[in-house]
Amino acid sequence: MDRPSVHDVFKLDMGSAQPSTRGQWSSKTEFVLAVAGQIIGLGNVWRFPYLCYKNGGGVFFIPYILFLFTCGIPLFLLETSLGQYTQQGSITCWKKICPLFEGMGYGSQVVVLYSSIYYIIILAWAFLYLFSSFSSELPWASCRNSWNTETCVEFDRLGHSYNLTVDGNATSPVREFWERRILNVTGNVEELGGMRWELVLCLLLSWVICYFCVWQGVKSTGKVVYFTATFPYVMLAFYLYPDPSRLSDPQVWMDAGTQIFYSYAICIGCLMALGSYNKYNNNCYKDCVYLCLLNSGTSFVAGFAIFSALGFMAYEQNTDISNVAESGPGLAFIAYPRAVAMMPFPQLWAVFFFVMIILLGLDSEFVGLEAIATAISDLNPSFFHVGHRRKLLLLAISVGSFFIGLVMVTEGGLYIFQLFDYYACSGMTLLLFAMLQSGCIGWVYGADRFYDNIEDMIGYRPLPIIKYCLKYVTPVICLGTFIFSLVKYTPLKFNNTIEYPWWGYALGWWFTLSSTLIVPLLMIYKMSVTPGTLRQVIHTT
Repeated sequence: MDRPSVHDVFKLDMGSAQPSTRGQWSSKTEFVLAVAGQIIGLGNVWRFPYLCYKNGGGVFFIPYILFLFTCGIPLFLLETSLGQYTQQGSITCWKKICPLFEGMGYGSQVVVLYSSIYYIIILAWAFLYLFSSFSSELPWASCRNSWNTETCVEFDRLGHSYNLTVDGNATSPVREFWERRILNVTGNVEELGGMRWELVLCLLLSWVICYFCVWQGVKSTGKVVYFTATFPYVMLAFYLYPDPSRLSDPQVWMDAGTQIFYSYAICIGCLMALGSYNKYNNNCYKDCVYLCLLNSGTSFVAGFAIFSALGFMAYEQNTDISNVAESGPGLAFIAYPRAVAMMPFPQLWAVFFFVMIILLGLDSEFVGLEAIATAISDLNPSFFHVGHRRKLLLLAISVGSFFIGLVMVTEGGLYIFQLFDYYACSGMTLLLFAMLQSGCIGWVYGADRFYDNIEDMIGYRPLPIIKYCLKYVTPVICLGTFIFSLVKYTPLKFNNTIEYPWWGYALGWWFTLSSTLIVPLLMIYKMSVTPGTLRQVIHTT
């Protein structure tokens, strides 16, 4: 086999960037809704509002907006436009643009796979809550259940305790329902316990739904998102009651930067996959700006919704809001259900709320599944696009992910879930990919050449500021944030108190390094098989 030349390693085959017979969205609306469904998810509901509150309320908007315009929009445009230009998924897209950086395609798909395995567990929890809502009385509204303890205290709809005195160690029925009924968490990190069979069935249901949402490719995905991407906005509008709170924190800039990368699905290949199904002349530049603003606007609206519920909980428990404000599943499965239980017709609103949670998570999940299938099938389209092979590929991914995810629906599954959440989709990994992407396009491939490609597609060039961000601002900010995250790194502790055993941290770092190390290892391989000096390999285009 002949060794590739330096020219082959860096040059994009311009002919391959033309429109092909590959599947496409039936309409522009389908693409917009699919991307909106991917980037607008549970993070908008339970992560952004908490970070905003923790970092000083309105003060947090300053670094957030800075990161939005210097990193978020440029990288969002980079990924969607490259996918549209090459008409390829993440792996083959980078292979065509710059083979030296092909490892970013593989690494990003590892991150998406890890994310898909653990993210869907949230849907299993939400389904069990949804099914529990069909009862004469919401099971988390009272302390008269088999799982409740003696310290459980009920509150009426006016926020008054049924007890004359409230113990300082009192717990609410909604928290006990979450911890003792849904999860039944073991007391030891090293003890997984038995299967939560109701959650197993809910997890299976979640995977079945996700599979059939994408089994026909963009033909089915494009139709499903008409509902899954729009219905949650109906519910967010209902919950819009402001309750401002402020609490400063020195990590405000770090939190703002990492939130942009999480929220915008940057550096994980999903945007490339979705963009690759666009028509060649779709105005990806305009789509990018509107979708980014929609995503951030949704986060702001969700912030009002979150703190209306948290403010009410703090009032009923006669405590400071800082004692009830938390990030992650606790907001969706403790704070909101408590607020719902205090409303008239609580069962109805509980059903609406958990349907919203399911849909927010569902479209993010099945778009990630679509991205993985796209990336793999594009490696060998003549094989996977024949007959039902692509459907079988999706089935294999879904079944394999389901069985791996079973460990997270055990009684100790929450411990493993947090390892996935903390390490598998690490902010440091995304920051590294962001630096490499912007550096590759800004300097190796060429920012001007990238602008020429966009002009060829949409007929004009984007604002010059985006080009300068990709060349200078984005990599510098990502590098600074990456270094800061290394300096401030602290090992994961469950509930910020319980340390994991050595194997837990080893497993966590495996999640991080298994996606990150692919990039430099593949770079070294590419350079070793390419003739010429190191300088020639790096700088020749």
